[in-house]
Amino acid sequence: MVEGQHGLNWENWRRILGTAERLGFPTVFRSDHFFMMPTHQQDSLDPYLSFTLAAAETERIRFGPLVTPITFRHPSNLGRMAAQIDLLSGGRFVMGVGAGWNAGEHAAYGLDFPGTKERFDRLTEAIEVMRALWSEGPASYEGEHYRIENADSLPKPAAGRPPILVGGSGERRTLRLVAEFADEWNTPAMPLDDYRRKCEVLERHCEAVGRDPASIRRSMMTFGLVGPNEAAIKHIRDVLASKGLGGGGAAAAAVGGTADEVVDTLGQFGELGLDEIEFQQFDFDSDEVPEYLAAEVAERVRDL
Repeated sequence: MVEGQHGLNWENWRRILGTAERLGFPTVFRSDHFFMMPTHQQDSLDPYLSFTLAAAETERIRFGPLVTPITFRHPSNLGRMAAQIDLLSGGRFVMGVGAGWNAGEHAAYGLDFPGTKERFDRLTEAIEVMRALWSEGPASYEGEHYRIENADSLPKPAAGRPPILVGGSGERRTLRLVAEFADEWNTPAMPLDDYRRKCEVLERHCEAVGRDPASIRRSMMTFGLVGPNEAAIKHIRDVLASKGLGGGGAAAAAVGGTADEVVDTLGQFGELGLDEIEFQQFDFDSDEVPEYLAAEVAERVRDL
């Protein structure tokens, strides 16, 4: 997983995609942010432009935003882009969406940032609008926040595509949306006991809407604080600090340490139903972390 607002440019994005294909990683996700903190504004490629490159220059990996704040783009535009990138990639695009949270970047770029309830209401409607656009024939929709009328968004993606990923772990609104709409639920890193509780909440929401919770793919995003020794992990912490993220590394790394520690923790998460974990890569000029994960971790956990 690549936090593109932390200095991503076309050269290292191309290399990251090539490295992921070469090493056999199944997924490359990208954040959708202008910046994380106004004091650390850096190179930041538009994610949807970068996804067209991923579609054209890779053959196997699935990819998409983790996640797109629904406040950034009208869902009719978002739905059209998603469908066309999905077609360009041969069905490998994942439409990751969330309610948004960073008020500062909205203010900087002149975007409205409604209150929490309205953002979640908009997210619900946006998913419904996109699914209507992807369905057969012209689509009309009238909600409180979004309206479309006889919009026949062509070309259409294949039935059931793109898959909808909902990101977050809020127990009342987010996990309810997962139960109602999501093909995949992605959560930020958290301890095992917290994840177990979130899964129980999701299962209750699924029961309420009449859905089998096993039909929802489950993934987690974590900081890539991994390496062969403490010196290597310290280097990653130093890179994080250079990007203004030095204080959050430990809290955002539910899975970290040496290979034995990572494999053990992944096994425990797997027993709770986690399908995939995405390690965030912050040193865009180095392939050390993905090379290490591929050589020392991936084969050991592939069949857990």
